[in-house]
Amino acid sequence: MYLSSFLHIYQPPTQKELWVRRITDESYRKVFKGLREIERGRLTLNINGILCELLEKYGGHDVIQSIKELVDRGQIELTGSAKYHAFLPKLSEAEIERQIYLNEATLNKYFGANWKKGGFFSPEMAYSFNIAKVAKRMGYKWMIVDELAFPKGHAFSPNRIYQIEGLDDFGVFFRERGVSFKILSAQIGAVNTLVRFLGDRVHKNEYAVTAMDGETFGHHRPGLEMLLFELCKEPSITPATLGDLYQFFKDREKVAVRDSTWASTAKDLDKGLSYVRWDNKENKIQAWQWELTDLAVKIVEKSKKQEGEEYEKARHLLDEALHSDQYWWASARPWWSLEMIERGAFELRRVIESAPSSTTKDKKHAFELYSNIMFEGFEWQRSGYVDQISRQEDEERIERLDEKEKMFVTREEYEEMIKTLKHQMKIAADAEEYHRASMIKDRIRELQEEMEEQTAKQETKGIVL
Repeated sequence: MYLSSFLHIYQPPTQKELWVRRITDESYRKVFKGLREIERGRLTLNINGILCELLEKYGGHDVIQSIKELVDRGQIELTGSAKYHAFLPKLSEAEIERQIYLNEATLNKYFGANWKKGGFFSPEMAYSFNIAKVAKRMGYKWMIVDELAFPKGHAFSPNRIYQIEGLDDFGVFFRERGVSFKILSAQIGAVNTLVRFLGDRVHKNEYAVTAMDGETFGHHRPGLEMLLFELCKEPSITPATLGDLYQFFKDREKVAVRDSTWASTAKDLDKGLSYVRWDNKENKIQAWQWELTDLAVKIVEKSKKQEGEEYEKARHLLDEALHSDQYWWASARPWWSLEMIERGAFELRRVIESAPSSTTKDKKHAFELYSNIMFEGFEWQRSGYVDQISRQEDEERIERLDEKEKMFVTREEYEEMIKTLKHQMKIAADAEEYHRASMIKDRIRELQEEMEEQTAKQETKGIVL
């Protein structure tokens, strides 16, 4: 079988230098250095333009060079995207196009023409037909979406390529939630566990698509980057880019893709809440955020007629301010950060204050919206409302976590993961990366506790691990 691993790496334009350097050390540098040493390795990567600039600014130029080498060698396929990770379903076609053009210019600068514009990744894997239409118009051939975007009640065939209904010859790939979640949650930490989980599929002429944040490997999950490398070497699985699949499988079928994101749940989509973690009509903070966003976009567009340095400054500030993080952190489902919410609202308010066509009324309205967002945010924290929303997080997410009980991992597989992590812990300690070594040690302890718990449960059932 073919396994296409899609990785998305990104940091917001407001990210602190400390975190860029730390994530670079723990994840990016290790992942791409490791892939350079595996000739068989192939994957599809989205790196947003803003991260390229942050890497150059904060000592990650070697990471850019590693990615460029892998692109030039044909081992990494880059996708297009929005430079500043904007939440595209809420933007006009003009703003979507601008974000994509800015991203293309940045990728051209760092990776040259060899990045071959083919696939498109909408930030947060957010899909709408309008986004696909714009991507196709700009020369892209396909995009990646979540499996929940597949038409409900329609049988998925992992040996054909799907195309978006309503567009001429524009492909769409659906990431598999089950295997993706089991990897990113570290339920699968060894390649033989994954092979066993895939079962008979590894002997069939079909494909599987996993997709997750690249920071999962090494930063969120210390040592998990070794699984990525092992997968590239596993003889029963053929690593492939998504573009490869387009060539390997010739059957085509058109489907009506559902509006969704990679954080959507089946319940959300059934209720018509495709983008609920970024745009929940019952969330007053998000409503004010989008009102402030729309005001900023409108005023900057109006300022375009005046051109000049002031307009260019406001336009650049708006490009950066459209990043999706502020809305996500205001969802409280269960993610919440008053700091990120304030920073996002402040950026949008600054856009309005700097735009040459902004009136006193506009600036006053912007300040009122900013104040509403902050006062409500503090009230949510003081009253415990944030905790209440978090506790009510959707059942599907809880069920996913409970799947850990259903995932049978043998003692031998646990011991293999622990052995690999111990080796990584020693490397980190020898390099005086003590924080990383400590994180790996904590993960080893978790695995040892899980192994003993699983052993006890299976012995109770009369099963020998």
